Amino acid sequence: MARTLDPLRYAVKRDAFIDAGTRLIQTKGYEQLSIQELLDELGTSKGAFYHYFGSKGDLLEAVVERMADAVEVQWADPMTRPGLSAVQRLESVFAITAQWKNARRDLVIAVIDAWLSDHNAIVREKLRQLVAGRMTGLLQTILRQGVADGDFTVTDPDASAHVLVGLIQTAQERALELFVARQDGRAAFGDVERSFTAFQEAFERIVGAPPNTVHFVSHDTLELWFS
Repeated sequence: MARTLDPLRYAVKRDAFIDAGTRLIQTKGYEQLSIQELLDELGTSKGAFYHYFGSKGDLLEAVVERMADAVEVQWADPMTRPGLSAVQRLESVFAITAQWKNARRDLVIAVIDAWLSDHNAIVREKLRQLVAGRMTGLLQTILRQGVADGDFTVTDPDASAHVLVGLIQTAQERALELFVARQDGRAAFGDVERSFTAFQEAFERIVGAPPNTVHFVSHDTLELWFS
């Protein structure tokens, strides 16, 4: 007879690996982290690890997915709060995401290092698709409201949401490039400001909003990450 799996017990034990993985990635870095260190941290066996994850990359994927879950939970407030305009919902989503990352800067930097590694290209693509799936539905809801209220002029909110997700992901990739370039002294802060201004202008043109009405990222956030 097949062994009965207790879903709650499975989730709790898997979460323990993700908790420990998150701590060690933040303190040691993903590339320096060994599975044995993770096992020592939890006092468990290699077989237990491979029961929940097929590889170290799968653990990284789970850590980043949990980070995305934590941010998405906070999106619920501006997305359900009565009386907000489409622009206010959009800016709140951007601000919440930035604030969450700002508060966990060490962890995010550790994940960035892993994200940029050629060894993690498959994980990177899987997570891009994960984020795209979550962002698309959210943006479709916001764009529909914006069109209904007369704030946006897109003719097809659902299709435009896919375009905007592509723009946001390109902006994130450019932000990573600039972050590394700033660390290496190959880019000035002005280069960062110009890039994000261009992305903001592109975003506003796509949704059909007047200039300087949709704030993509705050100056304080840019200074925190790029000064």
